[in-house]
Amino acid sequence: MIVGTTEAAHILKISTARLRVLLSAGRVEGAYKTGKMWLIPLFKGKPIIERGTRGPAPRWRNPRTPATTIIHVNSHRIRQNQKQQQQLPVITVKTRNTNTYGHIVEIPGGCRVVYRPDDPISCGARVWIETFYDVNVIGQSKSLDLPTLL
Repeated sequence: MIVGTTEAAHILKISTARLRVLLSAGRVEGAYKTGKMWLIPLFKGKPIIERGTRGPAPRWRNPRTPATTIIHVNSHRIRQNQKQQQQLPVITVKTRNTNTYGHIVEIPGGCRVVYRPDDPISCGARVWIETFYDVNVIGQSKSLDLPTLL
């Protein structure tokens, strides 16, 4: 996700003037200028600022990371639907300790698709979508409580 200077300064809890000083010094990783506007990429929800050579350590806060919502297609449910000729929802939305199944999932903000064949999540999925935003599940069925998510 890419943001401007005002939003990046708000995320880092510093002034926009201080952020522009860091940008002109080349200390914001991946930032680039288009015309008169700086475009700043976010990594795990905030810009990465390289450490300076002088002065005190930076004091912006590292907030607690929000819970990741994981969305994946349940292949077992697909096979079950084909075998028993049913229309059970096959998309699983995992948030903290609940599973919600649905036919359609709307993701309002940014997301990423993850493929980890050697490190699947607890349910066995090797490909999934991660997002920090709330998702809208349409055609949902019951939620199940899980002991742990990841």
